[in-house]
Formats: sequence, C-alpha cells, structure tokens
Amino acid sequence: MAKKRKPTNVWLKRSLLIAGCLAAGILVYFSYRVFGPNTKAFGDSKYFYVRTGSTYDDVLEGLEDQGIIRNRNSFNWVARELGYPSRVKAGRYKIAHGMSNFDIAKLLRSGKQSPVVLVINKLRTKQDLIRKVSNNLEADSNALRALLSDQVYLRQFNLDTNTAMCAVVPNTYEFYWNTNAETVFKKLEKEREEFWTSDRREKAKTLDLTPVQVTILASIVEEESNKLDEKPIISSVYLNRFRKGMRLQADPTVKFALQDFGLKRIRETHTQFDSPYNTYRYEGFPPGPICTPSEKTINAVLNTPDTDYLYFCARSDFSGYHAFAATYAEHLINARKYQAELNKRGY
Repeated sequence: MAKKRKPTNVWLKRSLLIAGCLAAGILVYFSYRVFGPNTKAFGDSKYFYVRTGSTYDDVLEGLEDQGIIRNRNSFNWVARELGYPSRVKAGRYKIAHGMSNFDIAKLLRSGKQSPVVLVINKLRTKQDLIRKVSNNLEADSNALRALLSDQVYLRQFNLDTNTAMCAVVPNTYEFYWNTNAETVFKKLEKEREEFWTSDRREKAKTLDLTPVQVTILASIVEEESNKLDEKPIISSVYLNRFRKGMRLQADPTVKFALQDFGLKRIRETHTQFDSPYNTYRYEGFPPGPICTPSEKTINAVLNTPDTDYLYFCARSDFSGYHAFAATYAEHLINARKYQAELNKRGY
C-alpha cells in the first residue's frame, strides 16, 4: 500500500518546488523593481528639479524629460506604494547614478534638497543681479525686478531704487533652489546687516559718511583699480574732492551712465552725457553704487588715509597703478604722459 502513495508524494514535491521557484521569481522581480537601479546613463550624479506647484504627473514627466529614470511604470508603482503622489515637494534633488525607484521616491517624498551654492562677485546693475539669481534659482525674475523697483518695500531697509544694490555684499551664499524672490533679497539684506559691524559703522562715522555712502564710494574705487594697496589712496582723492564741493569726475561713473562698460577711453563727448550718475556733470556721489564692491574695497575706503591729493590718472607704463597729484598743474603733466601713450597704442 505504501508503494501506491509514492507517485502522489513526488507530484506534490514537484508542485511545491515549482510554486516555490515561481514565488522566488516573483519576489526577485518585485525586489528588483523596488530596489534595483532605475537611472539612465549619466555621470556620478544628476540634479532633478521640481518646480513649485508641480503635480505628481509633472514629476513623472520631468523624470523622463530630464533624463533621470529608465522605466516610468516601475517608478510609478513604487511611488504610489510609498504615497508620494500626495506629497510632492518642490526643490532641487541630487540623484546618484544607480539609485533605485525606492531611493528616488523616498528622496523626493522627504523634500531633502541639495542647496544651491551661489557665488556673487562684482555685479554692476540690477539686471546683473536678476540674471544671476534667475539663472540659478527658481525665483521669478519679474518678481525680483519688481522688488528692486518698489520704493515702499525698499524703505524698510533704508534703501531706495537707486541704492537697492547696496544690499548685495559679494560673498558665497547657499539657497534652496525653490527660494522665492523676496526670500532671496531678505537673505542678501541680512548679510549686509551682519557685514556692517559696529566697528565698520564707527569708521564710516569718522569719515562723516553713512554705510550707503561708503558703499557708493567703494563701488567707484572698485572700478578704478585692481591694486588693493592703492585703493585707500584713490578713496582719499574722491573724499578730498567731495569735501571741497568739487565734482568727482570719476570715469567709471560715465561708463555706468552710458551703460557702456567696455569703453577704454573717456572723451569729452562722453562726459557731457546727462545722467545723475555722471560725476563730470553733477557734484557729490552718484545716487547709487555703480557696482557691488568687494569686502576688501569697502575696508580700503573705511581706512582712507589723510592726503592732499585731488587728482590721479593711470600711469603711462600701463602697470595698472596710478599717478597722484595735489595740484592741477602736476596732474596735467601725468595726464599728458598717459594720453600720449594711449595715442601711441591706438586707443
């Protein structure tokens, strides 16, 4: 009787083995679908951007359009299992090559962004700032332009539409990619407040200048020379002229007025251009900075020495340094040497 049961046992074992293999295969399939790599061929990593207000469908399309995932359906299945469709968060996410659907969906659901490192050096105009921000962050360019043109808004920071760029201190900043325009400006303004320590404010007061006036003067000095060791002396020339009620006659302000920063030689026709930024035509400082001066240049202005210089011009050796003079007669000698060299070089 025992021999008759043997075929049944063999069949049962085979059935269980087949079922086990199928179950294992299904488990492997779903494990691979969840935890296996699902990124396209790119380098070590790639950033994925989710715009503010995006829907889950937008994310799916973006993952494909931005070349992130290989298989949309497998990601969709995993993302829905994790409840991601109802928890979409805007931002910039670093996707490492070889990440699984589970890893990607979990990262996007968490909202843990990779911040944008924004290095701000010398900017000349508001448009430069708008371009810098909008090229690196989601912040709307029109919204930032509106803030920089809003007298009422800027008044709370003791700024106006001319001095708005005084809020920008060249530095390295970190922002989340989806930061809006107002948050960007407020962070810049906070950096300015921290920059203007009590020591710097006291030095400005000693010069009988406000922090805004120091920034405007420093912006002119910034454009005049790359030589840090002579920047305090250049500052002294302009401060001496300012205190005597003389026109500053600063060439960089003419370039700013004309919005022609490539001019190599300022001629009389240029100096006649009517603009409040043209210090050949108007006394005092221009109404706002002509660039965002560096910390070193601002410090150079704050440490302006006492001199009797009222004039300076570039040296004829084109070393980048300047020849300084206390009298106009002495200045004319220096200027003629430089102009002769300009003519010789065909400028």
